Amino acid sequence: MIEITDIDKIYRLGGETIRALDKATLSIQKGEFTSIMGPSGSGKSTLMNIIGLLDRFDSGRYLLNGTDVTGLSDSQLAGIRNKEIGFVFQSFNLMTRMNVLENVMLPLVYAKVPSKERIERATEALEKVGLGDRLYHLTNEISGGQKQRVAIARAMVNKPSVLLADEPTGNLDSKTTKDIMHVFQDLNKEGTTIVMITHEPEMAQYSKRILHFNDGAIIEDELVKPKQLPKAGVE
Repeated sequence: MIEITDIDKIYRLGGETIRALDKATLSIQKGEFTSIMGPSGSGKSTLMNIIGLLDRFDSGRYLLNGTDVTGLSDSQLAGIRNKEIGFVFQSFNLMTRMNVLENVMLPLVYAKVPSKERIERATEALEKVGLGDRLYHLTNEISGGQKQRVAIARAMVNKPSVLLADEPTGNLDSKTTKDIMHVFQDLNKEGTTIVMITHEPEMAQYSKRILHFNDGAIIEDELVKPKQLPKAGVE
């Protein structure tokens, strides 16, 4: 699914050179649930941006689902990104003037999916994350945990090959965090490949594999038995 080999990424700030990634190499197979951990400034967010085709690298090679993305144009990268990758961020990034259903339909609008199919697919995605009864609520009428579920449904509505989550529980309380991790585990059981950045060791334990990142490279690759959660209730 994801094959990264000897990736370098260098930032130049004034007269200073910062090597964010240093010959980073990793392989993530289809259906894995992988967490990436590391201290602030370790390069893990840079790695996530490169995996998500949001940033370019200076040298190395990257294969995504069998496609070599090295050297592709911005428009080619955007096409692959929209088809292959779903994003979940800490800040939700929802449209406040749209209701829950409209927020989830938005990627389908950009993909020019017909209106009836947009509604059906967005409704299905929201039911999957336990929000089938919140379709017409505005985003300021639902809780933080529900907002993150909406963001997950929106990320999955185009049926991407991989879901990238960057500190997805950073703004949530402990109970809501466990509910969100339950959603991720359910999606993974259905075959979704998930890559999650987290600074919380407890959250990483819900995945199947933990990559420890420091100084721009993986320093440890750990297979774990994922912590299991009881079935989450809808808030």
